Amino acid sequence: MKNFRVPSDTTSAATVFPELPSDGKALRDAVSSREKKRSLIRANRQVERAEHVRATSLSFQNMHQYGELLVNYLKARKRVFIDQLDWQIYEADGMEFDQYDTPQCRWIIVHEFGEILAGIRLSPTTARCGTYSYMLRDAQRGILENMPRDVLFMDAPVDPRVWEAARVFITEHVPAQRRMEIQQVLVNQLITTARELGASHVIGIVPAIWSRWLRRLDLRAVPIGPRFRTDGTYSQAILFNVVQAMN
Repeated sequence: MKNFRVPSDTTSAATVFPELPSDGKALRDAVSSREKKRSLIRANRQVERAEHVRATSLSFQNMHQYGELLVNYLKARKRVFIDQLDWQIYEADGMEFDQYDTPQCRWIIVHEFGEILAGIRLSPTTARCGTYSYMLRDAQRGILENMPRDVLFMDAPVDPRVWEAARVFITEHVPAQRRMEIQQVLVNQLITTARELGASHVIGIVPAIWSRWLRRLDLRAVPIGPRFRTDGTYSQAILFNVVQAMN
């Protein structure tokens, strides 16, 4: 067994065991240092985790480059809107779809290791497919059974600078502590894609608690229609400026 040896220079003891001042400053500094290290570790973990999250804008032109991403996205929509929310909408082969999933739209998908985390469908307000245009306008025209005609305070726009966001969702597999992160990734990709398409504004239907949700993401939007209930869910139409959102 080794014997304990007293350091020959006893004056250095103060550097090994510093005397704490009466106000506890050294203790607070030590605690603060530990908290900073813990915060840095948490931040690094979030960065590492976020590095695996991908946001992709799919179209008919590029969907062949992403394997089964579109199929998995439509299956995720079925799980969210039909299985969970019990919406009475179309499905086939485990996928949810409707008349607005056309070559004119874009599908914005947040995914990680092949798992779908969130999504939005973006459609031009100039869209035409048979008798249909886009969801909000067709609701106002009275050709959608499960949506009210007074969904907007004004006439639905038909403008290449305005696009519609619909089928907004985050899957139940995203834990509460990650939802803010995934929402931010989703909205950032929405804004980027809309601007690339020449849009200045996005119109869409969101949950009625939209104001709180958007404030957390530092976005500003205005309601452009009354709150309404469809298939047990309260929603409201909003409009926000994607040009200002990027500045």
